[in-house]
Amino acid sequence: MQRFKRAGSAMTASALLTLAVCGLPASGEATAVSAQGPATPSIGLAAASARTEGSAPGRCRTEALSAHLGRQDPGAGNVYAPLVLTNTSAQTCWVYGFVGLVMFDGNGDAMRTRVRRENVRPQRVVLKPNASAHARLHWVMVQTGAEKQCPASARLMIIPPDEVAHLEIPFSARPCDSGRIDIRPLAPGARP
Repeated sequence: MQRFKRAGSAMTASALLTLAVCGLPASGEATAVSAQGPATPSIGLAAASARTEGSAPGRCRTEALSAHLGRQDPGAGNVYAPLVLTNTSAQTCWVYGFVGLVMFDGNGDAMRTRVRRENVRPQRVVLKPNASAHARLHWVMVQTGAEKQCPASARLMIIPPDEVAHLEIPFSARPCDSGRIDIRPLAPGARP
């Protein structure tokens, strides 16, 4: 098995993979992981409990967030609305970047959803318990090209940045241009 050198000791490729899966760095806490076998769940818990009050917060996981759509602001065929994520946990965490979106119709079938990221630089947003971040959504209600109508959505699946689990909220909208929704990265607060 190939070994990798680090700061005076050798690590196997499987040990490095174990560290990556557990989310541990390849230094410091790494000495708690055995290179002989897979990590046990207690290692991840021990590393998490070893964090002190002064340590940096971690990324917000889906289960620590709730979502809702703020007031829709329609005008001249355009609609703007803030998609708000709130930290519902007792711990401070952070979000960074863009959420993923998928629309569903009233029958629960996935609809075509074309999410376009606006050219805005993301920033890390630290969320204390009950604090919120928002992403501004924009869509048009005017048919384009050969569109005869714009299908109505009923629900919206939201995938927070760097997560695979999702949240769902009611979403009564008719985005035209084949389901195009323009989105900005998450920013502090519940409103733009």
